[in-house]
Amino acid sequence: MIKDKNYYLNKSLFISATNTDVGKTYACKKFAKFLSSLGLKVGYFKPFETGVKDKPLDGSAMLELVKSLNNEFNFDINDVVPYQFELPAAPYVAKKDVVLDFDFLIKKKKELEQKCDVLIIEGAGGLMVPIDKDIFIIDLIKKFQAHAILITPSKLGCINDTLLSINALKQKNIDFDFYINLYEDKDSFNEVSLPFLKEYFPKLNYLMEV
Repeated sequence: MIKDKNYYLNKSLFISATNTDVGKTYACKKFAKFLSSLGLKVGYFKPFETGVKDKPLDGSAMLELVKSLNNEFNFDINDVVPYQFELPAAPYVAKKDVVLDFDFLIKKKKELEQKCDVLIIEGAGGLMVPIDKDIFIIDLIKKFQAHAILITPSKLGCINDTLLSINALKQKNIDFDFYINLYEDKDSFNEVSLPFLKEYFPKLNYLMEV
């Protein structure tokens, strides 16, 4: 992985994945600590969190971590997770009758960026999770002019999931890096999936090494 501080300076890193439960929040924590170790002030933004009952759990945990790493990031949970929905579903479904304001989200992103060197943005589910009728997570990455960090799984089927997601990012002309999260089928990964991946890609990054 790239360990040059200047590579990340003044960037927005949009952490997405091939699907839900692949490790986006875990990746956000890893990157926040890594970027802070480089001497960068980190920030955090999660435009949508679904499955919220009392408070957004992922967003709250990340905000607490980021504040411990960057005491200038003096925002509250409603700033970093502006849209909170109770139903654990895609934002398009979970929002019900709420009208989403994408200009507001872009403005909020710029506001958060004022208090950090690099802003970590966490998506919801995978790249093609719907936010509005014709707007998907991948479109939000484009709207935010962010650099994508794609988290991919190690389970059987990860080759297909990884290639489909990478092709989608390339079609949208979105700059990206991808990291394999070795957590499912990791005992068989070296035999089942790694032979193709290391032949197809010039270099592989692993989330555990961040």
